[in-house]
Amino acid sequence: MGSTMKRILLASAALIGTAVTAQAADMAVKAPVYKAPVMAVYNWTGFYMGVNAGVGIGRDRITHSYTGDSIYRSPQGGFGGVQIGWNWQADSLLGPIVYGLEADIQGAGLSGGGANVVGISQTSYSTSSDWFGTVRGRVGLATGPVLSYFTGGFAYGNVKSTITEAGVGTFTSDRTATGWTIGSGVEAALGGNWTGKIEYLYLNLGNRYGTAFGPPAQLANTELRDNLFRVGLNYRIGGNSTYTPVAAANWTGWYLGGNVGSGTGRDRTTLSGVTAVPETFSLNPDGINGGGQIGYNWQAANWVYGLEADIQASSQRDNKTTVLGGLANYDHKLPWFGTVRGRLGYSVGSSLFYVTGGYAYGGVKTTINNPTTGVQLASFNNTQGGWTAGAGIETPFKLLGLFGPQWTSKTEYLYVDLGRKTNDLGGGVVNSTSVTEHIFRTGLNYHFNTPVIAKY
Repeated sequence: MGSTMKRILLASAALIGTAVTAQAADMAVKAPVYKAPVMAVYNWTGFYMGVNAGVGIGRDRITHSYTGDSIYRSPQGGFGGVQIGWNWQADSLLGPIVYGLEADIQGAGLSGGGANVVGISQTSYSTSSDWFGTVRGRVGLATGPVLSYFTGGFAYGNVKSTITEAGVGTFTSDRTATGWTIGSGVEAALGGNWTGKIEYLYLNLGNRYGTAFGPPAQLANTELRDNLFRVGLNYRIGGNSTYTPVAAANWTGWYLGGNVGSGTGRDRTTLSGVTAVPETFSLNPDGINGGGQIGYNWQAANWVYGLEADIQASSQRDNKTTVLGGLANYDHKLPWFGTVRGRLGYSVGSSLFYVTGGYAYGGVKTTINNPTTGVQLASFNNTQGGWTAGAGIETPFKLLGLFGPQWTSKTEYLYVDLGRKTNDLGGGVVNSTSVTEHIFRTGLNYHFNTPVIAKY
């Protein structure tokens, strides 16, 4: 009995041991639990290189002793080139700050926009630029794969100026001018190591006083300014900047916001009936714009369709143009304007890249005075309509936790054409002005229906 009980106990122990061993074996081969991979934080540090293209408008003022006039030559046209740069990202109380250096060189076709006036003899002015470049610092605030930045530094470029005096001769200056530049922009990840940007630069290529030429002996003072609007594509080298957006943000719904920016005009003007040959020149109002916008978006996958209306107050003004041998000074203003536009965009993650266009309207006020006597020669105030077209980037906006997921910021360029208006000043004198403006602005929007966040 004792031996039988012993065998039973041994057999039971063996069965229990086998079961425990089998259970342990099952546990050893059980599939592990995986955690979702952590997405790397986008970092802007590293080198990059890229290409860009855009449009430029010169605002080159000349004061000429021979005619007694002070007028703007307004060359404009396209340009394109390459850039190379380096960024360094660091944390701060405001969030990730990006510091950088960038150099670019551009081939340009900025020409036209000269003037023809009648002083001692009929005189024409022209200016052009074949190339220019900049070396700039950049500092910006990064929100993941979106960088909003300011930039500024050294500028240089070729400037060719020509003055032709009927019966006297042609005088030409071809030189490399130097100065400074300042501007702002937004850059956003497109996927992989690629980024896209939209940027505005103001170039000041200096003043040149007392340039003497002739005979007859005469002096010319020149001021060289350019406004540049461009888009660019960069490829980032190194760093952990690789970015793969999984799904588009949700842009559907109503939004309301405000904006502020700058504008410059190239308003080609003809004054006839005073001299035997009509005087032609540009009025170049520039200044600050600000206002509000309201809009609605529809979305289909990554494509975003929308309508937007805005109204702007403006300080754009040109009160330095003087013609008719210094006897007629223009004070030309664009006090307000507005647009009603369609928008078509494509959402890359949380960034919306879009084009826009539609109807534009605005007020144009012009006064002509005799600067010697102070007598007002003419005044007219018109409301004009036309069209507008442009492009921009809109992205989520976060700053010190003060703005939630329903806030976005946008950076936008608009070309505004308010058409040509002809005013009869009496006595056979007629003034005709074509109003065209270049607007660069940034704004904030609040979206009412849904947060604008990527649906990862």
